[in-house]
Amino acid sequence: MRLSVLDQAPVSIGDRPEKTLEHTLELAKWTEQLGYHRYWVAEHHNTSGLVSTSPEIMMTRIASVTSRIRVGSGGILLPQYSPYKIAENAKTMAGFFPNRIDIGVGRSPGGSQLTRSALTDDQYKSLQHFPRQLSDLQGFLHNSLPSHHKFRLVKAGPRIEQVPPLWVLGLSEQGAKNAAELGLGFVFGHFINPKNGVAALKTYYENFVPSFGMEKAESIVCIFVVCAETEEEAEELALTQDQWLLNVGKGLGTKVPSLEQVRKKSLTASELDRIKANRDRCIIGTPETVKRQLKRLQDLYKTDEFMIITNIFDFEAKKKSYKLLAETIL
Repeated sequence: MRLSVLDQAPVSIGDRPEKTLEHTLELAKWTEQLGYHRYWVAEHHNTSGLVSTSPEIMMTRIASVTSRIRVGSGGILLPQYSPYKIAENAKTMAGFFPNRIDIGVGRSPGGSQLTRSALTDDQYKSLQHFPRQLSDLQGFLHNSLPSHHKFRLVKAGPRIEQVPPLWVLGLSEQGAKNAAELGLGFVFGHFINPKNGVAALKTYYENFVPSFGMEKAESIVCIFVVCAETEEEAEELALTQDQWLLNVGKGLGTKVPSLEQVRKKSLTASELDRIKANRDRCIIGTPETVKRQLKRLQDLYKTDEFMIITNIFDFEAKKKSYKLLAETIL
């Protein structure tokens, strides 16, 4: 089983954004030492609590302070941008850091309609164009656009030999099919909504067609994990993530609250139900508990790699969670 990291760069209440960015670099170096395979950063906009707004810049900085771990995007919001420009950014990064860059792209609008309009400079871009954009991006990466394509003569530079692999982030069978038909990697967001996971991965494996970038199907499942030496400690640490998920779901902010703040808050019955439902997106417990549940999901999803996201308040406890997990599984 491979383990990787997804970092949304969440700000803990009381920290400055600059501190959170420092934590990202520290966590990348830490997880590389522990043997994690990839370190991916997200893309979020118009929020004070998630500072990963520019994954390409984050990736370049992270790759510059590490030496082995693969660095990627989870993911660049393709519908808002030009496939050609994304391809050139990707190939430039791969030129600086050969065989270490992953390009993960998603279909998400990236926020409210107003935020999306700001991202596209108020140009209308339909989310329905995602499959076409995905195909174009693959074509620009490998300079393999078909002869009839409008931009066939436009080449994406630099013309490096090792083109970074392309991954599709998805939550549905359609997203899995988009990845499979183009021969791309597929990342399932169990941490967002686990309901369609088995069907999506099955669709991906059954429909995969080998491509320039991937000869065989490759999948990753991303999941929230909080790991500690005892079940009680893990549950206590997870309270801050529980409240954060609740707040994000209700549009109440994206900064991670402290344990003291969580304990002072009274929860309604509906909020407790929501927290319980959110736990389906997570694994909480000791290293052995987490290992056992990941193995169960591995058998269910038929995947060899899990991407771990841990959005708790205490940064040192977050580092320890990744350490305990690595010592038990890797």
